[in-house]
Amino acid sequence: MATIEDTDNIRSSTEILDSTRELVLPSLRAAVDRLSPAARAVATYHLGWRDEHGTPVHGQSGKTLRSALVLLTAEAVGGSAEAAVPAAVGVELVHNFSLLHDDVIDGDETRRHRRTAWSVFGSGEAILAGDALLATATDVLVASEHPAATETVHTLSGTVRTLIQGQSADLDFERRRDVTLAECESMATAKTGSLLGCACALGALFGGATGAGVDKLHTFGEYLGLAFQHVDDLLGIWGDPRQTGKPVHSDLRAGKKTLPVLAALSSDTPAAEQLRTLYYRGHPLSAPEVARVAELVESAGGKQFSLDEADRLLSLALTELATAGTDRKAGPELAELARVITRRDR
Repeated sequence: MATIEDTDNIRSSTEILDSTRELVLPSLRAAVDRLSPAARAVATYHLGWRDEHGTPVHGQSGKTLRSALVLLTAEAVGGSAEAAVPAAVGVELVHNFSLLHDDVIDGDETRRHRRTAWSVFGSGEAILAGDALLATATDVLVASEHPAATETVHTLSGTVRTLIQGQSADLDFERRRDVTLAECESMATAKTGSLLGCACALGALFGGATGAGVDKLHTFGEYLGLAFQHVDDLLGIWGDPRQTGKPVHSDLRAGKKTLPVLAALSSDTPAAEQLRTLYYRGHPLSAPEVARVAELVESAGGKQFSLDEADRLLSLALTELATAGTDRKAGPELAELARVITRRDR
């Protein structure tokens, strides 16, 4: 095994994700095709494969980042990407289950540059489709008959429980004005870090790893997930709608207590005091007020905090990866993908 500094014949992140889609999407489509007609209609719309009338379209089912992590970690421990496809499909199904439910809970009307599934088909239909995806994820892992199938089912089930705890905390935050930055970081670890950690653990298990090797890659994924959330929260405020698929300042307009917002609110600055007065006054903000809130979050240090934290957490993730004894090619590719998804044109 070589360290992650080896870079011979390393694919770019674009090549990695393209290869992942080519390998995983046929099995993902087959899994979704087994759903009931009603659930399948919602799921295929949500995944970008069909429009609201059921007509095929040429959309993509997200960036397949989690699938890529599964395949690369399987290769990194000496296994094959092909053998890890069921694990990648399982993780992708759980991810989309969580997105369908999150959109309903948050009332978000836009995802991936078009209307969310619940806003087209109804909240109940979107929730049930998400439930169907979750149940199918377990079926895919069991049907693989991989020696690690039972362990991966337990790992994935535990991750789903953690995701639900994170979503519950997020809902609780909406009713509170005393949310701390530490609480927000814990929630983000549960909602985002846990699934990226799970993706890496499942890939390692399907690749044949055990014990400390699985644990290190799981920790790599968790650090990476929290770094990813910091960047995602920055994009929720300052991201280009053409890239994010959501309106500018969307998180602020919704009053979300995200990592940069909580960092700004917890700072001992005049901008933080102004931000508390404006953000917590209890009624919707006008467009000029939302723009002012964004300025105050930056002035109070929230933006720089999340930029710095994303870099720090990425460094911690790469340290875990460097000590995991990964494959000469897959290890550096994991590092490359980690750097790209925590940059995301910041």
